[in-house]
Amino acid sequence: MTPSRPIDQATLDALSAQRAFGLLDAEARAACAAAAQLLQVPRGDLQVASDALYLVVSGRVSLRDADSGASVVLCAGELFGYGCPARALDPWAVRADDDDVHLLRFGSTDVDALCAAYPPLGCFVTPAGTRAAAGARTTDPHLNLMTMPVRALIRRAPITLAPSTSIRDAAEKMCEQRVSSVLIVESGRLFGLVTDRDLRNRALARGIDISRPVIDIATVAPLTMDVRKPAFDALLLMARHNIHHVPVMDGDTVVGMITATDLTEQHSTSAVYLAGDIYKQDTVDGLAAGAARVRALQQNLAAAGASAYSTGHIITAITDAITCRLLQLAEARFGPAPIDYVWVAAGSQARSEQTAKSDQDNCLILDDSYDAARHGEYFKSLSTLVCDGLDACGYIHCPGDMMAMTDQWRQPRSRWAQYFRNWTEEPEPKALMLTCVFFDLRAIYGKTSLLEDLRRDVLARTRDNRIFLAYMVSNALSHQPPLGLFRTLSTIRSGEHRGRIDLKHNGIVPIVDLARVYALAGGHDAVNTHDRLASAADSKEISEQSARDLRDALEFIAALRIQHQARQLGAGQDADNFLRPDELSNFERSQLKDAFTVVQTLQSVLGQRYQAGRF
Repeated sequence: MTPSRPIDQATLDALSAQRAFGLLDAEARAACAAAAQLLQVPRGDLQVASDALYLVVSGRVSLRDADSGASVVLCAGELFGYGCPARALDPWAVRADDDDVHLLRFGSTDVDALCAAYPPLGCFVTPAGTRAAAGARTTDPHLNLMTMPVRALIRRAPITLAPSTSIRDAAEKMCEQRVSSVLIVESGRLFGLVTDRDLRNRALARGIDISRPVIDIATVAPLTMDVRKPAFDALLLMARHNIHHVPVMDGDTVVGMITATDLTEQHSTSAVYLAGDIYKQDTVDGLAAGAARVRALQQNLAAAGASAYSTGHIITAITDAITCRLLQLAEARFGPAPIDYVWVAAGSQARSEQTAKSDQDNCLILDDSYDAARHGEYFKSLSTLVCDGLDACGYIHCPGDMMAMTDQWRQPRSRWAQYFRNWTEEPEPKALMLTCVFFDLRAIYGKTSLLEDLRRDVLARTRDNRIFLAYMVSNALSHQPPLGLFRTLSTIRSGEHRGRIDLKHNGIVPIVDLARVYALAGGHDAVNTHDRLASAADSKEISEQSARDLRDALEFIAALRIQHQARQLGAGQDADNFLRPDELSNFERSQLKDAFTVVQTLQSVLGQRYQAGRF
């Protein structure tokens, strides 16, 4: 790398457009520019200093983790290196992806001095003393977990025993191998899992004869993870189900075991342990105290540069854990359920797209053996306890009463099937409002087949239902991105949020609505918006490029919302969805306009398809 032209107006413009430096006034930006060295970089691998902060002025730069193979591409306006815990240079390898890349280089001493002189920079760049005190990591753990395959976490070949092995021999094997769990395997088939906790709670504490077969104390048919899945999926599995050991499978063959410890070494603020703490609570007050930590969790995720996709999944996993624990407490109070049921999340929780500011949308699907006279009071009491408990934990009661504690939304499967028949065969405004919530469903607790059977019937009915799809398209076009003439950002004109943009209803909801239409038209069972767009591209409902553009737009808008809320929470304010355009740098405003343009364009395409009757 060689020094390029002197710092000029173009460089000052680059600083102005950058998110961190754009917060400073012109005089402060000039001081920052004077402390920087402008470098011209040829295409290829770069030798960069670990004690320097770099700003990409033009071109693209990729960072690659030499250990995991994870990579990220940075464009103009993005920072890496010293002061960026999410993109520190060890162990990243750096490469210029274009022929003419320009970087601004700041030495570590200058970075620390600039952060001290201009506090707004400290929101984005962490000086040495603060970073050491916080114990910041050198790489973004969420990026690692999203890109690292589960295979990379396997440390050794699986320790397996036959089902007939005695409990005594199993304990000796675990001690000899220094492991906290063993897998029960016979003829290559996984039968179960035994942990040190099982030995304590199911054998020693109960005085069971330790010469009995180990399968007697095993967790039979344990939850497993495919070896090719990202490690992030394993984190969510553990958090949602309060488990700490997961067998890893390659097809039908067990190839290893991963533990919560393996994940927390990659992810220092693990949702696994927050969820684990939630499952230890025996009161609603205890759960509310755990739920209060979600606010700090969102702030930490935003500060670490975690994607909106991973943030939504992590925060939703905590909501799932709180919901499950409330249901366990309800069953402990009222006794075991008299018939099968499944507690179902709707809306953003179902899509795994929650933030720290979320209300509750849920319902209860009961087995068709339900008898109101015999079972009604039990399920009314259970659902009321859970919904009120969620409200106490900060997930406020749904303003539209779309909750399991409402009689209408606590019904046997056959009644739910009738609901969906009515909504799809006789669509009208209220039905459309309900479908936007109840077509996004995910089982949280109970007999999941009650929901899956219902979902199959519904998707078979919507796939070729042109009249219903036409109504859904019309509804999807009712939320428009806030773009005015000449691509100007349109803000709310009056009221409490005057001069702001509603990132949720005018940014995120239009994309969610588009993805829902694609899923219903194609008969796809995906619920998460990213997953729905991927399925739509696979089935040619939309092009690969359109799906990618919408996913990128959703990621950018949702990330702005998460960061906006994190700033509010950090200032002791209630989080909301209303952003002032002047909170954004010039670069971010330009990107936001691009994202809104993508949504506007795809809405237009869907509208034309609707008018032509092409479903």
